[in-house]
Amino acid sequence: MSSPSLTPLAAGALHVAPAPERALEIGCGDGEGVRFLAREFPQARIRGVDRSDLAIRAAVERVGLDPEGRIAFKVGSPAKLPFPDQFFDLVAQLGGRLSIGEIIRVLRPGGQLLVATGPERPFALRSRLQARPSWLARRGFTTVRVGTVSGGGFYLGRLGGR
Repeated sequence: MSSPSLTPLAAGALHVAPAPERALEIGCGDGEGVRFLAREFPQARIRGVDRSDLAIRAAVERVGLDPEGRIAFKVGSPAKLPFPDQFFDLVAQLGGRLSIGEIIRVLRPGGQLLVATGPERPFALRSRLQARPSWLARRGFTTVRVGTVSGGGFYLGRLGGR
C-alpha cells in the first residue's frame, strides 16, 4: 500500500507545540505517518487507525516489535474512532475526508489538529484549508499555521476550551 507524500505532514509537524503526549493519525494506511510522528515526538504514544484490516496488518508488520508500547494500530472508521473522549493532544490526518465532530470528541481542549494533503489531491482539501480555514474556526479551532510545500499543503489548528 503506497502512502501519500509525508512532506506536508512533516512541514506542519514543525509547528506543533508543545509536543504531544498522545497522538493519533487517522487513515494511517501502512503506518508510515505514524512512524514519522513517533520519530518527531519521541516521548509521545502514537496511535494509528484505518478502515482496512489489511493496512493495519501491514502497519504492524512494518513497525515490528515495540517493547515500549509507544506505537499501536487499530481498525476503525474515521466517523467512529475507537478511542475515549478527550484522549489525544494531537490528531493528524493526511488527506481524506475529515470527520470533524469525531476529531473534536477525541481531542483534548487545547489539543492540535494537523491536516495535510499531498499533490495527489491538489485542490479539494488543500484549497479549502488554505482559502477558508474559518469552517474549522466555527467548530472551535484557532488557526496556528497554514502552509504549502511540495505541491501539497497543511493546516495546523488548536481546539479551544469547551
